[in-house]
Amino acid sequence: MSRKLESIWDCSRMVMPEHKQRIIREEREQERRVKPTLDPQEIELIDRALYKSMEEHSPVTLTLFAPFGDSQYKGIVMKIDRQMGIKIRWSEDDWDWIKMNDVISVT
Repeated sequence: MSRKLESIWDCSRMVMPEHKQRIIREEREQERRVKPTLDPQEIELIDRALYKSMEEHSPVTLTLFAPFGDSQYKGIVMKIDRQMGIKIRWSEDDWDWIKMNDVISVT
């Protein structure tokens, strides 16, 4: 009796760890996303929300692009510098710089 192979792994009961890691890396790489292109209107809306947060000291939520999944950060914009990025305060004594190019939306 011959049996049809269901996958490439049916012919071998053992997979070397190096091969398994490579397969996992290749599958993960296929999930990589491309950064969306923002139109001028979206960029203007983002700028307005950032400047409003800076002027009124109101919290905003920044959505930052990442190849494998976006991340969101909430804080108050302290400073906007086109070269340095956005200085955002998370708490009274904790702040960080975020790259302007990473921001894909602000709410």
